[in-house]
Amino acid sequence: MTLAQYTDALGLLADENRMRLCALLRERELCVTDLVKVTGIAQSRVSTHLGRLREAGFVRDRRNGPQSFYALEARSLPAAVRACLEEAVGSGDPTLDSDRKRLKELEADRRGGGSDGLSDDLERDYSPGRTWQSLAVGTAALLQLGDVLDIGSGDGAAAATVAPYCRSLTCIDANPRAIEAARARLARHDNVRAQVADAHELPFAEASFDAALVFHTLTYAERPPRVVAECARVLRPGGRAVVLCLDEHRQSQVTARYGERHPGFSPRALRGMLGRAGLTVLSARVASREIKRPHLQVVLAIAQKPVAS
Repeated sequence: MTLAQYTDALGLLADENRMRLCALLRERELCVTDLVKVTGIAQSRVSTHLGRLREAGFVRDRRNGPQSFYALEARSLPAAVRACLEEAVGSGDPTLDSDRKRLKELEADRRGGGSDGLSDDLERDYSPGRTWQSLAVGTAALLQLGDVLDIGSGDGAAAATVAPYCRSLTCIDANPRAIEAARARLARHDNVRAQVADAHELPFAEASFDAALVFHTLTYAERPPRVVAECARVLRPGGRAVVLCLDEHRQSQVTARYGERHPGFSPRALRGMLGRAGLTVLSARVASREIKRPHLQVVLAIAQKPVAS
């Protein structure tokens, strides 16, 4: 390298923010959003700094789906630059130490809620066609279902995944517009019907269904225990109810705008509600945790109607 090239290279590291970015990218590959969250630097400034570092050959970028990921190109850095960076990282500087701490917290958040970071990994390691939708469709193909009731089906998005594997599928919702959308979405399936109905007073005879889906319905219901009791009533002996709902939380300022009436139900509360309806609870646990703050959690409960002896 020429003297001018050395001067330019060291000049890049003379900016505190570029030094912080290099120190983080020395640890692992990160996207712009990660770097903004960890450093607090404005996204436009992060992008500008990364552009200069990339042009100088300090970092490499990799396009993955909608995002670009950056990593330090350590092997191609001049020895003087590597030495300067390594000395700074090992100096105990409070700003760099704080950045490393926040990066660890970010990664811990993504591993939280029992998901082991799977959601983040799927987004980070995107390849064409590798999406949550395709995963759900592939998993649903393993099912062999009988007569299924989807309580609070909305526009039929969840029903569309399981419809091909049901003997019959009945979708109900109190919102006429949602049912219209469900009918349009599910029109190609001869085994599906969608109708407006009140989950508190299901218009079906006892023991009409083999399975009931109650996906994100209870927190919007006026009387959740009544909905669960009706679910139990229309299940056949041995039939199962599968419930998804928000875990108990204190984030009503976030959820109330969507019409939520109740601030979630803990696994314990769901167990009690299902048990009082005469169902045997097979499991009730936190199944997922949202990556974005306030990190709302979702509870999955599975219960079965007892078979008469």
